[in-house]
Amino acid sequence: METTNTNMKERSPIVAIMGHIDHGKSTLLSYIRHSTEPLNEAGGITQHISAYEVEHFATDGKKHTLTFIDTPGHEAFSGIRKRGAKVADVAILVVSAEDGVKPQTIEALHSITESKTPYIVAINKIDKPGIDIERTKQSLAENQIYVEGYGGDVPLVLISAKTGQGIPELFDMIILVSQLESLQGDSSISANGIVIESNRDVKKGISATCIIKNGTLTKSMYITSGLSSAPIRIMENYLGKQIENATFSSPIKIIGWDSLPEVGNEFKSFKSRDEAREQIEKEKELRSSNKGEKESIVDTTNSIPVILKADTGSSLEAMISEIKKLTTERISAKVISSGIGTISENDVRLADGNEKAIIIGFNVKVDSPAKNLADRNEIEIQKFDIIYKMNEWLKEVLATRTPKMKVEESTGLAKILKLFSKVKDKQIIGGRVEKGSIVVGSLVKISRRDVEIGEGRIRELQQQKSACTEVKEGKEFGGLIVANIEIAAGDKIESFITIEK
Repeated sequence: METTNTNMKERSPIVAIMGHIDHGKSTLLSYIRHSTEPLNEAGGITQHISAYEVEHFATDGKKHTLTFIDTPGHEAFSGIRKRGAKVADVAILVVSAEDGVKPQTIEALHSITESKTPYIVAINKIDKPGIDIERTKQSLAENQIYVEGYGGDVPLVLISAKTGQGIPELFDMIILVSQLESLQGDSSISANGIVIESNRDVKKGISATCIIKNGTLTKSMYITSGLSSAPIRIMENYLGKQIENATFSSPIKIIGWDSLPEVGNEFKSFKSRDEAREQIEKEKELRSSNKGEKESIVDTTNSIPVILKADTGSSLEAMISEIKKLTTERISAKVISSGIGTISENDVRLADGNEKAIIIGFNVKVDSPAKNLADRNEIEIQKFDIIYKMNEWLKEVLATRTPKMKVEESTGLAKILKLFSKVKDKQIIGGRVEKGSIVVGSLVKISRRDVEIGEGRIRELQQQKSACTEVKEGKEFGGLIVANIEIAAGDKIESFITIEK
């Protein structure tokens, strides 16, 4: 349905809070929500997208609604940060006055600039003693973030997420930036937007958190995202309260999907089931036409089969992302199955049939039958609630299971000065050690004009007509070498040992 200007209305801004881990993003959101309650994130770090609405009376005296999205700062959650920037109308780049710019600050900035989202820099923790704002601005400038008053035009607000200092000014700045963007929406059309989170609950079924970018969603409508769909019977706001309808910029949770919608996908809504089914068929046809022949990739590494289960789609995405980073030339963790929800008997059976795969759960439980079956069949199940703990554990497992490689290490290099005699394969030579040391019993490579021509073994060594076991760098020696190839003056011998790494 085409929109007309008469239907267009000013739309509330969707704001993504982004930045490095521990720079105070979640503390800021807690203050914004007027809440001192913990955010119930393991390890005190955000590992999911959270969305909330707040109201603010601006300097113009009007009441404005702002939708805030909190994104994780840990490097494992880069995909979630990119989605946050993609959904947002305005981004807040939180930078600690204590630490300045850090790796995930830069990565968050890249996500913001790639999505062409206007942003505000919020220097946080200004309540801390001994902080230097000018030094933080310098840190920003050194990383090509040029704020107002420091060679650029990026808006800057000084805040304390702990005390609330500067928060009203931050709200006013968000409203000003959003007004410059002329955000508008049409409430008369069917809603569309982005799926920012999805999960599977044993009691409630499959649910998805969505941000409406345009239009209105009401109960009795139908919603689709990719190949997933749901009749809208249960719709909740960010507080978990059931609502009858919602419009643009609102974060909502839809419960009752037929399959898990892919996080980051667009959603569309329809007034009839037939329209929704038609959309699903179009999506199937599109995917079928885009399905080209995939080249087969030969996996030359040893791999450990793993089965992944997570509480949400974004958590699963982060798990897979971290596991890919741990791949080396000699070993990798191969994901043979992944999904959302409790670790079940089916997961254990699958693990048992795949060379004893390891089951890794993130923020999920193991049901009793699955635990009993795993114990009987000696299937390893590991559960984590902090992403980097999973990373550390799996890295160690891969290290211990990496197959050893035999590596030759040079221990010494000597130049042959003279061949004294040769009887069959036994040769008496004189030489000088140029590097390292030459030891009785060691294997040597024989090279002529930098080309390896054969191998031999040192049977005896002498220095000044006295037998010895080792000759060090810079010293001359006499020796007996057993080799099938005749050694000549000017040749070089290199001793080596073979070790496992």
